[in-house]
Amino acid sequence: MYEDVGVEREWVPRTWVGRLVAGGKIKSLEEILRRGIPIQEPEIVDILVPGIKEEVVEVIRVQRQTDAGELTQLRVVAAVGDGMNYVGVGKGKGKEFNIALADAVRNAKLNLIKVRKGCGSWECGCGRPHSIAATVTGASGSVRVTLLPAPRKLGIVGNETAKIVLGLGGLQDVRVFSKGHTRNRMNYAFALHDALRNLLVMNLPQDWRG
Repeated sequence: MYEDVGVEREWVPRTWVGRLVAGGKIKSLEEILRRGIPIQEPEIVDILVPGIKEEVVEVIRVQRQTDAGELTQLRVVAAVGDGMNYVGVGKGKGKEFNIALADAVRNAKLNLIKVRKGCGSWECGCGRPHSIAATVTGASGSVRVTLLPAPRKLGIVGNETAKIVLGLGGLQDVRVFSKGHTRNRMNYAFALHDALRNLLVMNLPQDWRG
């Protein structure tokens, strides 16, 4: 927690999980996620996943009516990840880009999930964790995406949003099919994140290749 915007201060944990992380008693993010404990402080991610990257997915200007008149803000959608195991998507608003981006990145860190990787492609069968282990779907708003395992070196077959989100999660080869209002990059990014979250709870055969 920082008291003043733009002034860097020492983090003072507000939650018991944050205090355990700050005290060095929790040393991995996986330990938190495995127990189903929600991340409520982005600093937890900063400590446990050093070098996390962030990418802007979308920046648009939004307006809403208030008692004082029409208020114009920027809405930023961002994705964060370590490029290996974790990815999150978040949105933020602000009168200035830097404020909206910081809000989006913060929320993306709070939505961080572990990516369940494998080699579920019948065309490959290498057994390495370069793709996903099974076909999975996700949705957000009117957008519905389906992620399919792909053979090695195919790459991410999808649009730029898919390459950003899946790439930050460490996936190298995935086929992406989508339907709905797919030009809505915010819903598209959240649909991808929803699919990866659904993959975590799928019951797969004992011999699944991952």
